[in-house]
Amino acid sequence: MEYVLLGRTGLKVSRICLGCMTYGSPATGRLLPGRQAWALNEAESLPFLRQALDFGINFFDTANVYSDGDSEAVVGRFLKANARREAVVIATKVQGLMREEPNGGGLSRKAILFELDQSLRRLQTDYVDLYQIHRWDYETPIEETLEALHDAIKAGKVRYIGASSMYAWQFSKALYLADRHGWTRFVSMQNYYNLLYREEEREMMRLCQSEGVAVIPWSPLARGRLTRAWKTETSRSETDAFGKTLYSRTEDADRSVVDRLGEVAEKRGIPRAQVALAWLLSRPGVTAPIVGASKPHHLEDAVAALSVHLTSEEMTALEEPYVPHPVLGFS
Repeated sequence: MEYVLLGRTGLKVSRICLGCMTYGSPATGRLLPGRQAWALNEAESLPFLRQALDFGINFFDTANVYSDGDSEAVVGRFLKANARREAVVIATKVQGLMREEPNGGGLSRKAILFELDQSLRRLQTDYVDLYQIHRWDYETPIEETLEALHDAIKAGKVRYIGASSMYAWQFSKALYLADRHGWTRFVSMQNYYNLLYREEEREMMRLCQSEGVAVIPWSPLARGRLTRAWKTETSRSETDAFGKTLYSRTEDADRSVVDRLGEVAEKRGIPRAQVALAWLLSRPGVTAPIVGASKPHHLEDAVAALSVHLTSEEMTALEEPYVPHPVLGFS
């Protein structure tokens, strides 16, 4: 395993981050935004968490909304029983709806401080290494959010703060206001970035490089679409409503990229996932893609991708079919 600094911090993280949205409990009955029909229960999740540790992965990303908190609980129980706290980097997120009531989500001071304590309880830890705002809150002044996050750090409950998918102007504003008021600034951006969606290259990636912000992309394999031939269905793709919103409008263009990826992978004699991840790992500014795993070969491919070095000709071939996409992933 390779380890790199998280942006301009002194925190070292594995080059592969384990995304834990898959772990917790499958959806039953009424669906809240963070509950997935394809999620694994705790017993099914544990082998993948163990596999991650065995590979040397020290970076685990979850969110309070994943499986309505069950993901944090599963990850917390596993890490407490199987790893020294200082040996791992735990990241979680806040903003999504946790309860159907006026203050059941969002990024107000009230919501952040309450949800942080709930996350700490489920994770069975005294602090979170990386606490991230899951999305922009249009109803709460960003100044209120930033000051609450700064206070959480000063209280010893958070080590670093990060953000997830938003417009570059929003992220730039947040960084500016943090500097202006002497608050802790965001050290990472968790954005939607892969071979099928490269709109982040226009503004966000350049901003992060300029500001020394780590980039930890989510859905680096486009929810599995970059791992298989076009139109091949899985249990997740058949029930993944959010995934359908990401790709339903660009199917023709996306198919060209997937087909080209298949050609490059076939010539290499390696799985498509390794090629797609190798491409992303080579992009300027990318720190650690967040990889989900529900089959043993998923993490095997992710780790193997660290040793795949694409030629300039292969990079050009992979990138050539891409066409501009609508801005996606912010909701």
